[in-house]
Amino acid sequence: MKKLFVAVMGCCMACCLYAQPDMKSLIEDNLRFAEKQYAYMASLLPKDSMPKTFSPKTQKLVSSDIQWWCSGFYAGSLWYIYEYTGNQNIRQEAERALQIIEPNRHYTGNHDLGFMMYCSYGNAYRITNNPAYKPILLDAAAALTTRYRPSIKAIQSWDSGKSFKCPVIVDNMMNLELLEWASLNGGGATFSNIAITHANTTLANHFRPDYSAYHVLDYNLATGQVSRKTTAQGAADSSAWARGQGWALYGYTMMYRFTKDERYLNLARNLAGFILNNPNLPQDKVPYWDFDAPGIPDALRDASAASLFASALLELSTFVNGAEKKQFVSSAETMLRTLSSGAYRAEAGTNGGFLLMHSVGALPYNSEVDVPLTYADYYFLEALLRYKKWYLD
Repeated sequence: MKKLFVAVMGCCMACCLYAQPDMKSLIEDNLRFAEKQYAYMASLLPKDSMPKTFSPKTQKLVSSDIQWWCSGFYAGSLWYIYEYTGNQNIRQEAERALQIIEPNRHYTGNHDLGFMMYCSYGNAYRITNNPAYKPILLDAAAALTTRYRPSIKAIQSWDSGKSFKCPVIVDNMMNLELLEWASLNGGGATFSNIAITHANTTLANHFRPDYSAYHVLDYNLATGQVSRKTTAQGAADSSAWARGQGWALYGYTMMYRFTKDERYLNLARNLAGFILNNPNLPQDKVPYWDFDAPGIPDALRDASAASLFASALLELSTFVNGAEKKQFVSSAETMLRTLSSGAYRAEAGTNGGFLLMHSVGALPYNSEVDVPLTYADYYFLEALLRYKKWYLD
């Protein structure tokens, strides 16, 4: 089945080479498609829950409660669609989704407040300037800071358990945007200080000489030292889990935007180099789920990582010049074109309303393998809108 998928995908990509639409048309088509698909998804969604994935076996939408780490991506995607289309029905559904996840403003169970609340309420506030959203975001930022551990100079990602004592995962870089926003919007310097301290600790400890990122570092709370460098979702402790590289690339690009710390920019550029120059990155630039996955070239691809790469590379391109800038924009464009092809984009009225197929959540746990995922759609939409804003408008 994997070989068949690779063969079909190769044929689809070969066909695309002959009749590619211009990027303006491609973006228009994707956003209008998203408008219809997410209206369809809304019709399937159980009350008071958030979409999680779609099961090919049962042909049903799979939903989650609001404390699932992805609970904010649905509202965030709806706001992106509304931002482009102005569709009031989409806006009403986005506002309804916000009401459902509002209790997360005080959630302290893990580090994912940025994913939950900034992708949702952050976009809502940016687009509408509704003052009611601001205190919710500030509460969420305050909740996130309760997980800061001074002894390790970082935010603890998950609670202690059998597998980890004090884990800090590379994904955590993404949630620092909430803290930086809060610091600039009435929250005070403490929020930014924690974000910067966490980013500096991650920079010092999380990366290998080739600039690839470990997934999980387990710290000793008493000494502040790293006990183990390991993985939870990658192929091996020493491997480069694809989406993890995306979290790092996006996170340090974003932190450079706020701080203008050249160390963050240099790391982001080197991370981009690791990804784009990796011999295991396919020509269509949708990565295998892990750059060191067993079975390449028959290993599964991860559309969510490609979406994340594209969005991050487009922002990074605004901070560099010359050939480097051209490479980042061109690579992001290739990713978006591939994801927009029939190899990855679903047909209308299918896929539970999700836009993209073929993402990989946590393959070592056989969880969400080769299925649509909310964050794949979210960063795909974000990348499309970023391309439009920075390179078309």
